[in-house]
Formats: sequence, C-alpha cells, structure tokens
Amino acid sequence: MNNKPLLLISGLLLGGNLLAGCGQAVSATAPTQSAGAAQTIENCGRALSFAGVPQRAVAMTPGQSEMLVRLGQADKVVAEAQSKGRALMPELADLGTAKQLSEQSPPSREVLLGVAPDLVYSPTSYEFTAEQGFADIDQLKAAGAQAYIATAGCPERRSNAEVKDLFTDITNMGAIFGVAGQASTLAGEAQGALDSVARRVSGLPKPSVAELFVEGNTIAAIGAGIEYNMIEIAGGENVFSPDDQAFAQFFSSVISPETLVAKNPEVIVFTTIDKAHEKATIDFLRSKFPQLDAVKNNRMVAVDSDDVMPGTWGNIRAVEQIAAGLHPEAF
Repeated sequence: MNNKPLLLISGLLLGGNLLAGCGQAVSATAPTQSAGAAQTIENCGRALSFAGVPQRAVAMTPGQSEMLVRLGQADKVVAEAQSKGRALMPELADLGTAKQLSEQSPPSREVLLGVAPDLVYSPTSYEFTAEQGFADIDQLKAAGAQAYIATAGCPERRSNAEVKDLFTDITNMGAIFGVAGQASTLAGEAQGALDSVARRVSGLPKPSVAELFVEGNTIAAIGAGIEYNMIEIAGGENVFSPDDQAFAQFFSSVISPETLVAKNPEVIVFTTIDKAHEKATIDFLRSKFPQLDAVKNNRMVAVDSDDVMPGTWGNIRAVEQIAAGLHPEAF
C-alpha cells in the first residue's frame, strides 16, 4: 500500500438546508456576550491572542459556518470558502452580510485577505499552505487575523484524532466569542447524541468495516484519525488500523483491489462528494467487487465528506449515520 493524501476529501460539500440535529434548531441569534475581554487560546501548539470578540470571521468550509451559527455568531461571519456551488445556509443568507469566496478549493491569498478577516476558522492546516497560493498563518497574523485550526485537524493530531476533539473546538470558540454558556449547551447536545449512540450499540456484535474513498478506479482506505474513531464509536471494527504501517504517517492509504478482497468487510462505509459521486461509488463496488460480503448484502453506507472533516457538527451526524448503517436493528 502507498500513502496518498485524498485531495478531494479536503474539498467539502455542504447542502444549503442543514439538519438541525438532535432535536434542536440552529440558532442565528447570539446570546448576551461578555464585554469582549482579551482571550488567549491554545491551538495546535500556538497561542492565539484576541483583544476582543472577532467581528469578521471567515469560515473555511460550510461546516465551520454551521458551527459558528450554532454558537449564535451568524452575524460575525463575513465569508465562507469552498462552497462547491452550494448556497449559504439560510441563517447566513438571510442576514445578507456573508459572501462565498471559493468553490472547489481554499481561496487565494488575495481573495481571503480582501475581506479583511480578524478570524479564520479552518478544518485543517492545509488551507493555510502558502505554496498552494493560500494565505499562511503568519501572513494572516500580519494582516490582523488569527487562524484557528480544528483540533482534530492539527498536523500532529490528524492521524490520532478523535470525535471528542470537537468539544475542544466548541469550548475554544465559546471563549473566543464570549459565549461560554452557549458553547456549554452545544457541547451537552453533542455529548447527548454520542451517549445515545453508545447506549444503542452497547453489547451488539461489531461488524467488520472498511471505510473507503473511491475516485475513478482508485481506492483509498481510512485506517486512522477521526474517521477511524467514528467507526469505533458507531459499534464497528475497522479492518484497517493505525497500527498498520500504511497508516503510520497519514490517516488514509491507497490500497489494491486484492487488499480489499482479502479483508472482505461485512460493511463498507464510503465518503461522497455529491449524489453523483455516491452513485458512481456504489456502481463501481458492485461491478468490481460482487464477491464482497458488504456488496452481496447491500451493506454500503454513504457519508457526506463534509461530515468527516474536523471541527464540524457533521462529525456528530456522521457517527449517528454510521451507527444506524452498522446496526439498523437498534435505530
């Protein structure tokens, strides 16, 4: 197996109509805030200092937009990147103050700096790669903006990240925007959803699972990171592991068809870019791997690639969706 970054997984798609999740609506109304006292936040080994509450936040994916909206900060979002052609979520569109900067990749340095952000919230460090023409962390800081990377997307954390890293982001964003109470409520909602999944799958047999991303005829497996942890929480046994040499340096690895056949998972979880990609993946698996138990028994679970990216409420949705796919009798 050869390690290869999944470039398309870092490109996010998020529908304009977002699920409220766990029975609570997404609120665009900010609660009473603190006076905006200075805050210092630890993030990916860096100390981020804020003189006051950010007023011009850029969400580097729609998933980051959703997190800010859930924290009541819709009015602070001035831009969203990597929209993939999807409309802004209603809570942002109705305010008319946010615009979309890019569709298929992070915005260029000039475009991002052009909206004069004071906070940029990103799922990973990739969005700050100067070699790709993006504004890096130092350039943003020089322009008066702090760059916050989702905890599970920190370079040193990416391969051993867990879903619970989201709680650090919720707490940090609550502190940055002076809405600790709102953050506490949101964290409680997330924990309640995860606890519900744990109760439902407790004691049930764990099916073997391969988590894949298919692009054309190329198959990449997920064997580490937040995606691996999602399978664990959902009550499955991933056929690939962080202990495998192929995943020692990166959470995904391109695999051969023979490797997948040898593993013969009972369930295949696969991430998708859109409905067309979902159909193409299912068609590919049925055509190339009719002998696999997962394919024979039609146990293939599609998960939006948006929902497996670090620092988004989609992480909770993905766990619920995967668990329902692994244990339909419990949901």
